Amino acid sequence: MKLNYDSVKNDNSWKEKGFFIPSFDRDKMVKETVENPEWVHFGAGNIFRAFQANLSQRMLEEGYATKGLTVVEGYDYEIIEKMYRPHDNLSILVTLKADGNVEKTIVESIAESCILDSNNDKEFSRLKEIFSADSLKLATFTITEKGYSLVNAAGETIPAVAADFANGPEKPQSYIGKVAALLYARYVAGEKKIAMVSTDNCSHNGDKLYAAMHAFATEWTKAGKAEAGFLAYVEDENKVSFPWSMIDKITPRPDDSVNEILKNDGVEELDPVVTTMKTWVAPFVNAEESEYLVIEDKFPNGRPALEKVGVIFTEKETVDKVERMKVCTCLNPLHTALAVYGCILGYQKISDEMKDESLVKLVKEIGYTEGLPVVTDPGVIKPQEFIDTVVNVRIPNVFMPDTPQRIACDTSQKLPIRFGETIKAYAASDKLDVQNLKFIPMVHAGWLRYLMGVDDKGETFEPSPDPLLTKAQSFVQDIKLGETDRDKVKEAVLPLLKDDAIFGVDLEKVGLSDRVIDYYMELLAGPGAIRKTLDKYCA
Repeated sequence: MKLNYDSVKNDNSWKEKGFFIPSFDRDKMVKETVENPEWVHFGAGNIFRAFQANLSQRMLEEGYATKGLTVVEGYDYEIIEKMYRPHDNLSILVTLKADGNVEKTIVESIAESCILDSNNDKEFSRLKEIFSADSLKLATFTITEKGYSLVNAAGETIPAVAADFANGPEKPQSYIGKVAALLYARYVAGEKKIAMVSTDNCSHNGDKLYAAMHAFATEWTKAGKAEAGFLAYVEDENKVSFPWSMIDKITPRPDDSVNEILKNDGVEELDPVVTTMKTWVAPFVNAEESEYLVIEDKFPNGRPALEKVGVIFTEKETVDKVERMKVCTCLNPLHTALAVYGCILGYQKISDEMKDESLVKLVKEIGYTEGLPVVTDPGVIKPQEFIDTVVNVRIPNVFMPDTPQRIACDTSQKLPIRFGETIKAYAASDKLDVQNLKFIPMVHAGWLRYLMGVDDKGETFEPSPDPLLTKAQSFVQDIKLGETDRDKVKEAVLPLLKDDAIFGVDLEKVGLSDRVIDYYMELLAGPGAIRKTLDKYCA
């Protein structure tokens, strides 16, 4: 059983082994899509293969579409050359359900795979041809938040971007420059309408994509490298729109246990390809069952009927509310609480933490008791149902090999949004009292304990990368396990707790700093104190 179209079409072993094989006419779909493309996606990674490509397949299978999509890779061309094309653009999606069941699907919705290489005339010409087609309705993106940035960490324009600004749209070298060149090709072809839809997991993602496109349009028209009307075209949302979206689906790196399942089924050539750019890609992708995609309904040239397969289309303000619900209350704060305590308790998997009764109580108290009273209710998704799924299905899923160490990355950047917004809401309320917050301060105290780089056994560990790690650790560097002098500890950490850039609020001003310090004193009493403290307050 080799993953290619001929094998899947003619070898009954796939069905006998329990794989779902689509029934739509793939040859016809490919022909129609290549001739009149409707949907292009940039970013050929795992989230695309597990989510967007499967959405397209479900529309094809259920008769809501006759065309699939075109995938474009612009960072690591070998993903297309060594994984997509050798497998006829097919992929295996393995859905890992929380009840232990595994669902195996052959995804056949990708009609064409392309490489975003302006130095390859054949590839780039084909993409310009696609972007010039009347039929094209939308381009979606999963290129990560940093993919939209035109500057480096120092705020300086990236050299490739600066060169593209100067040289124009003929042969740009930066990722966003190449996308801008394709959008310019669409403009030249007759100012044709399109929706440019970021589906990356970052706040106000449509604005980030718009800012990047607008910067190129501005520079190119100003330098006379593009027709003067290109800037007005990008600025006209009736011609080119940049909708906001909120996406939520966990697609971890392909797991060895899944590889074994497929190998035992008789699937051959499963070994992953590690590209020269260190991308790790396999013929299969594994993902959780839960998925959410909410998109601002702004599509000047129409759109596929994605609402038929679970995508929620709504107003921009509602997309923002869904994101706030997820990030400030129903998912991300719970993840951060588990990350901080998971690291100092020595856990290696988030799912294992959900077998710890005290940690389960901690996240339930943060989410249900302290968060839900001030949750942003978007209306299109019920917060109670969302958090129920997070706590009971998603985080405990043993197939999701996520680690507290990974989630603990950049915690200083996450605290103000994930907990600060709830504290602010309590402080602003005439019905709620900040002093009733008992478990969010416990996370803050846990983070102070985490910053010490010493676990509950008294052994050192390496905290996860964080841009403010060195600064934050400086406040606890003179505090040792067993410290009993509360005044000394308070003097050391209070300046940190007052930093509203890190916590979202001045914790002393809102009246929570003493509670955080009291918890912290208990957590640093000695080896075993973290477990003892958690069990005391989260029994």
